[in-house]
Amino acid sequence: MAAVTTAMVKELRDLTGAGIMACKNALVENDGDMDKAIDALRKRGEAQAVKKAGRIAAEGLVDLVVKDDKNASIVEVNSETDFVAKTDKFKDFVKAVVEQVYAYDAVDVDELKNDKLISDPSRTVGEELVNQIATIGENLSIRRFARIKSDGLVVGYIHGGGRIGVLVEAKAENNDANKEALKNVAMQVAAMNPQYISRDNMSEKELADLREVVVDSSLNTPETLAKPVLLQMIEQVRAESLWSDQDVATYEEQKNNLNYLFNFLSKEAKAAVASVAMKNKETISQNKIFQGLVEGRFSKQLKDICLMDQVYVKAEDGKQTVARYLESVDKNLTVTNIVRFEVGEGIEKKEENFAEEVAKQMSGN
Repeated sequence: MAAVTTAMVKELRDLTGAGIMACKNALVENDGDMDKAIDALRKRGEAQAVKKAGRIAAEGLVDLVVKDDKNASIVEVNSETDFVAKTDKFKDFVKAVVEQVYAYDAVDVDELKNDKLISDPSRTVGEELVNQIATIGENLSIRRFARIKSDGLVVGYIHGGGRIGVLVEAKAENNDANKEALKNVAMQVAAMNPQYISRDNMSEKELADLREVVVDSSLNTPETLAKPVLLQMIEQVRAESLWSDQDVATYEEQKNNLNYLFNFLSKEAKAAVASVAMKNKETISQNKIFQGLVEGRFSKQLKDICLMDQVYVKAEDGKQTVARYLESVDKNLTVTNIVRFEVGEGIEKKEENFAEEVAKQMSGN
């Protein structure tokens, strides 16, 4: 009898979604033959999802639960189509998963799949997932989850019927005003997708990397450089004969109109200026005018990615930041954690070629 290794069990589990012991037993019973083990699992109704396992599941739902205003869980479960995501059966499954996350202490999806179902301890979450795939007829995936156990205040928000889910945790007195404020902040997070609560949450490396990006992007868009810096770069480009005769002639015609110069120059001419600017990065970075431009753009980037720096979406004056808004509600109200899940975020969706799919079906492949 062939030895059944852990790697073989893992491979069979990845192919079928069946439980670990079910995979091990099927391999043992079939002397390590993978194809026979798959057939055995199919016959037992434990691997009906095999043919669906390769399909990309990038639709689905985000759901969450908050209890006692302190503890919460949030999950993203994916399906192949939006149609399935809207069905009651799929919604019920997602609700069951979010309750599982809340009730148990699984640290990742694999561990969650091994948890016993609350509704039926004779089965695991993974086995129920396989059952749902077989019943619904699409590949489904429990993609990710998060759990919050707080000493403070937790508020949840679902946007777009389950397209986006947000949890916001804060140090705050539990009262209606603070809960309403945090609900508004959760809506802000859903709409603006900040990456950090504040710049204080960013490491020195992250700040340095962001500044580097701002510097490089500024140099690579020479039309936005201050005129003294831009003119220096153009002089060097011309000295090195990096422009075509046509671009040189165009420059002579438009040089008194620098604000619109790059509307007339070729793409190659612009790329040449950007290339020279990057080669002179160290020198240009010492220029005070350029430093001021970088600081302005760096500050704007921080406002885009840091929640507390963002303009509050409901600000009547269009200027009030989220930090100022929270301070106006309660000076002691401090956001400590945000979780935002958006369905399909980061999943590369496969472009289906219908004619190619039909051809494969007709050829039996």
